[in-house]
Amino acid sequence: MARSVAFGDGLGYFAADMTDTVLLSIEGSRATITLNDAAKHNRLDPAGLTLLRQAIEKADSHPGVRVTVLTGAGEKTFCSGYDLGSIPSGKAARPADGEDSFEKVMDRLEAMGMPTLCALNGGVYGGATDMALACDFRLGVKGMRFFMPAARFGLHYYPSGLRRYTQKVSPSFAKRAFLLSEDFTDEDLLRLGYLDWLVERADFAAKVDEIAAKLAGLAPLSMSNMKRAIEQFAQADPDVPSIREGIRECQTSEDLREGLSALRERRAPAFKGR
Repeated sequence: MARSVAFGDGLGYFAADMTDTVLLSIEGSRATITLNDAAKHNRLDPAGLTLLRQAIEKADSHPGVRVTVLTGAGEKTFCSGYDLGSIPSGKAARPADGEDSFEKVMDRLEAMGMPTLCALNGGVYGGATDMALACDFRLGVKGMRFFMPAARFGLHYYPSGLRRYTQKVSPSFAKRAFLLSEDFTDEDLLRLGYLDWLVERADFAAKVDEIAAKLAGLAPLSMSNMKRAIEQFAQADPDVPSIREGIRECQTSEDLREGLSALRERRAPAFKGR
């Protein structure tokens, strides 16, 4: 059900007209975006992606915001990624014209002017693993887990997501996540550099507040410009057209159709490499 909340001033509470599956609040200099569908592990469908983009843009354009926290509802899952049921069987896994793609929304999150903190309140799976990487910092809670299942059903991931994995963690981590479809524990994620901090559940909210307050208290012009400079220095120069051709090949492959069918039918896929 949609809800409407009045706009406040630059230092007050602000919320957008959006359904309860994505919530935006601004209190003082901190914006908080909450994926709020715990019963479905906070996964995103096409409508949810649009709501998330709108929340990102509203927080990014608000003059009083100095830090944005992205988190999920509940204590089990931060987000289980994209709703694969939204991908029509036998069709390319791409959005319709004018529709928000997962890649577009994650790139918009990464491009936010002020620092972002992903507060991983639980497990992180599928596309949500890149959502966390699109933020500047990642705080995890003890007991969380991670996996990226793209290769399990024949999906080729989009270029900017592969870049973030490689750039912000390592090529080795990207290969273990994408090519092996490996499950990672909370301690693995901290050791490998995916997480910046890992805390007990009882300490989680206080640690979020601590990090957000510190980021909000630093010089905003300096931080926004240094954030942009760091990202530019970290960029590689891959052959993106070639990568997108590989994506198109996978999008129209028998393997992807078989992988999605197997997922829906709860059976092991029989891939043929075409």
